Amino acid sequence: MFKISVTPEEIEKLQMASFPGEIVVIDHFGTKFLKAVKYLSSQNVIGFDTESRPSFSPDQPHYGVSLLQLSAGDKAFLFRVKKLGIPRSLKKILSNNKIIKVGAAVADDVRGLRKISDLEPDGFVDLQKIVWEYGIKDKSVKKMSAIILGIRISKTQQLSNWEAQNLSEAQKKYASTDAWVCREMYLRLMASPKNPLTPEQMAPVQNNNDQDNSKKA
Repeated sequence: MFKISVTPEEIEKLQMASFPGEIVVIDHFGTKFLKAVKYLSSQNVIGFDTESRPSFSPDQPHYGVSLLQLSAGDKAFLFRVKKLGIPRSLKKILSNNKIIKVGAAVADDVRGLRKISDLEPDGFVDLQKIVWEYGIKDKSVKKMSAIILGIRISKTQQLSNWEAQNLSEAQKKYASTDAWVCREMYLRLMASPKNPLTPEQMAPVQNNNDQDNSKKA
């Protein structure tokens, strides 16, 4: 059985973890791209995520998806879609219901990809929509990773510039970890018995003011 939730203090005590395999950055159509598609097409379950260049003020434009991350257990591929686009063979992977793509808040990521491609997504699993079946209430990737895998992951690169000319090593490690950890969590859940949250456990926690107001009412 998994814990229902985890505190920041508990997370800080866990060992830091990151993607342990090979990271491949792809920004143009070529041999490296074709090898990546061949490898990913042979997988049953891959981790999925996207990154976008952040906007820090209202007058800045919304930049859209900059990076698409797809990860297996030992290789992670970072597709720079602003430069590469989404070629047909890559769209096939994203539309193949026999290849499970696992992420968190998947609908938002897919919506961003569909703004730059006419892909028809299929085979996606959103961890945030299934963890309740295993008794887990927390839904952030960092908290789910702590609960399901017992690890701590870094989020320090989340708001970095994903459209930089060259991605830093820290960016590459962060991006690959976010996709990889979703895959690992899914595999752990699939090997675990279900223990669904009750309606009472799923209900939002009332703060003291809400409780006081409800008593007065």
